[in-house]
Amino acid sequence: MTMTVLSSLISEIQTTAVSGPTKRQLRALTRITDLFVAGSGRHSKKQIELFDEVFKTLVAAIELETRIKLARRLATAPDAPATLVRALAFDDAIAVAAPVLSQSEALSDSDLIANASTQGQDHLQAIAHRRTISEAITEILIARGEPEIVRTVADNAGARFSDGSFRELVARAVDDAQLALRVGMRNDIPRHHFLKLLETASASVCARIRANPRFADAVKDAVTEVIDDINLELRNKSRDHAKAKWRVKQLQNWHDLGEGSVHKAARAQNFEQAAMALSVLARCPIETAERAILNDNPGVVQVIAKAAGCSWATVKALLQMRAADRRMSEKDIAEAREDFERLETRTAKRVLEFHRKRRNLHGVASPLVVPGAAAAVMG
Repeated sequence: MTMTVLSSLISEIQTTAVSGPTKRQLRALTRITDLFVAGSGRHSKKQIELFDEVFKTLVAAIELETRIKLARRLATAPDAPATLVRALAFDDAIAVAAPVLSQSEALSDSDLIANASTQGQDHLQAIAHRRTISEAITEILIARGEPEIVRTVADNAGARFSDGSFRELVARAVDDAQLALRVGMRNDIPRHHFLKLLETASASVCARIRANPRFADAVKDAVTEVIDDINLELRNKSRDHAKAKWRVKQLQNWHDLGEGSVHKAARAQNFEQAAMALSVLARCPIETAERAILNDNPGVVQVIAKAAGCSWATVKALLQMRAADRRMSEKDIAEAREDFERLETRTAKRVLEFHRKRRNLHGVASPLVVPGAAAAVMG
């Protein structure tokens, strides 16, 4: 019956000139749309292909109001004709494109990538509202999107971000408090990017991020020297981080970690494992090791690594971790090696002891300071 009715409607359309919309075309379009929606989920592949061709012809001829109505009806149809949906998605009128861009499952990643790469900001904003967004698409939205679009996609729990995209979000959040809050509240943000974000976030932003229990401990440790009053209230520990601390305590008792663990984790770009292993060997808090690895000054991580008894090969792996984003040249690496080899183990241990006492005195986390002889060695 569906094929018979559709064939009749196609004949009606084909006998009408497509130079402009007519009452007969609009009636036929309405009937075809109703027919398609009524049988949604039950159409055969051949029937969908036939609908596809009909809609493809019609979309170029029908008026704006009808295209808007059609887009809204097809946006949530599970087996909407892909050809028609793509045509609607690339429509210059955002009232037509937005419903399918934000909702239609008929659009593939390649369709969305092409759209996001060529269309305007309104189209990007519609894509940013999709239920799920792949890493490839979020990269384009961040690269091409205006601030509000970037905030929207950062606030989308179904969006997925590559390590590079998180790095770009954190960089852009320096001058955008709203973006900083949205990025900081994401449950999937890697810890090293979260710590970087906190270094530049305002006190008010940090106070709101603390509502996320996963990062409560990180907020306390990373920004207390700037907003002590906020961090005095942060008593709830992050479940994941608390487990890591418990694991460190166990490892300290078992002595089952060596320099190889640090080197392996650093080479694998595993920030949390590298920081954990380094903290065990250097006998310092995980937070101290984390911040040392992320510190722009390569001398800080060298001090901890020297105190931990690590070799230059391990230090080099730590310095080249992507989490720190140092991008050191061969010359920088060579200079760092000279500094590391000149630094004495006893001096490095004194620096850590100085840091520990300072932390205990003030009761808050603070950046590792490289005083006295170590400062001279590290330049």
